[in-house]
Amino acid sequence: MAAGYTQQMAMENLSRQPQPIGKVFIQRDYSEGTQVRFHTKLPADLCDRIDQSTFESTINRLNEIYADAESLGARTYMEGCFSCMTAYTLLLCMETHYDKCLKKAALYLQQQNDEVYVPRGLLITDPFERGLRVIEIAILPHDRGSHP
Repeated sequence: MAAGYTQQMAMENLSRQPQPIGKVFIQRDYSEGTQVRFHTKLPADLCDRIDQSTFESTINRLNEIYADAESLGARTYMEGCFSCMTAYTLLLCMETHYDKCLKKAALYLQQQNDEVYVPRGLLITDPFERGLRVIEIAILPHDRGSHP
């Protein structure tokens, strides 16, 4: 019963969101290896809606969060060792550092959308929803309000 209610709420939220009039994709930056990192150059399609420094600040912060998620340290090694020793049942009881960082990135994007991007007619989709391959930015109709 709860799953049906959750799906119904998700469908209602989707129907209330404005349909995008275009989409722009920010590709992964593989120049420094295979770690999750995105290009910070502002696409030409977004120049009239947001300035380079704001866009770059958002992408740089996301890159920092993903770098932290992939960093190796004592905690990461201990999580791996204890997970292996417990046949990975430990992961049912605790959240890994990587999962915490993914949540931090999702919350950051939600905050950025609410405060910066949606008022300018843009909506950033969490890269995790696209397999961490691209950042999708939907261009919304101008009637949502836009800031130069």
